[in-house]
Amino acid sequence: MPDILKQIEILGEEYRISLNNPVCRFKANPILNSHNVNAIWQEPHLKVLTVHNAGVTQYNGQTIMLFRSHLRNGISVIGKAISKDGLTNWKINDKPFLKPCTKNDKIADNLNISEIIENESGGVEDPRITNINNTFYITYSAYHGTIKDRVRVSLASTKDFKSITRYGPVLDVDMRNVVIFPGEFNNKYAALFRPNDHTIEQTGGIYSEIKIGYADKISENKWQISKDTIIKQSGGPSAFSSKIGPGAPPIKTKHGWINIFHGVRNTMDGNPYVLGIALHELNNPEKVRVSNIPILFPSKNDCRVNNNDYVHVPNVVFTCGAIRKPDGTIFIYYGGNDTVMNAGISHEDILAELCNRYPQNSKTGQPLYEI
Repeated sequence: MPDILKQIEILGEEYRISLNNPVCRFKANPILNSHNVNAIWQEPHLKVLTVHNAGVTQYNGQTIMLFRSHLRNGISVIGKAISKDGLTNWKINDKPFLKPCTKNDKIADNLNISEIIENESGGVEDPRITNINNTFYITYSAYHGTIKDRVRVSLASTKDFKSITRYGPVLDVDMRNVVIFPGEFNNKYAALFRPNDHTIEQTGGIYSEIKIGYADKISENKWQISKDTIIKQSGGPSAFSSKIGPGAPPIKTKHGWINIFHGVRNTMDGNPYVLGIALHELNNPEKVRVSNIPILFPSKNDCRVNNNDYVHVPNVVFTCGAIRKPDGTIFIYYGGNDTVMNAGISHEDILAELCNRYPQNSKTGQPLYEI
């Protein structure tokens, strides 16, 4: 079957999107790096080494980016930047947007702030933003300060990206990569979850499963998680064979809900992260088609840094946010090597066609097309 092509012009440059090249790297990558942030955060204790894994959304006609940065002491904080075109001229807020919780922060009623402070004392990272009726729900990973590898995805909300209310852990289990659908299904809200193994190992087991959950009210953190997985890898040959997890909150399109996820395959030289694509039915997100072909592999161009700059994790592309434009163009915001923020240009027609033409068994990862 022939390839299909979308030619998209962005800021005077042409990008040719196709099944062979489903994501084009923005030619001016990286769009944000540690030097940009350090020019604004000038106090020594706020100097950062990285800018990556950012959630994004539209607000008041501009693009809001909530980015993760490692401080030099190893703790992550979340900063805020704003751009009119979503690609250039980012204005960085003069202080972090979200830091580990203190007694001065606002929490929901009936919560114990001491527990939230303990829960977040090791850092906050990887925000995802979902807009529902002009309330912006932010899920983020919160690390315990003294218990190794204990992480709880937690929830906050804002209406103006100035004041924030925290709601505590989404679930009281080790968890990362929780993304909320920006819509309702039979009067319930839906989210995708990637549970963690209860081991030190970083890949394998339920790291290779994505589940779906439903709640009557997002801020109550009372999610009912489905027993069945909706996307699973069996461990066979695949770019996603060792680990998968939801990335950006799903995007509503004429084809269905586009879900950009990440996948990992163990190699002799590390664990490269790639981006994959799945398509959920509009009225039933449990029905899903998954492309067996990733949409983005890591390359040297994903981490353009100075010779003396720190690079955190090689061979990683990782997304926490994407934005759809009215013509179906999709900007994918992704971290390169957990070090810099990049943008990729794609189109909903291309991403959906990959799921339709080159699917895999959503419960095993095996290809469903002839190779």
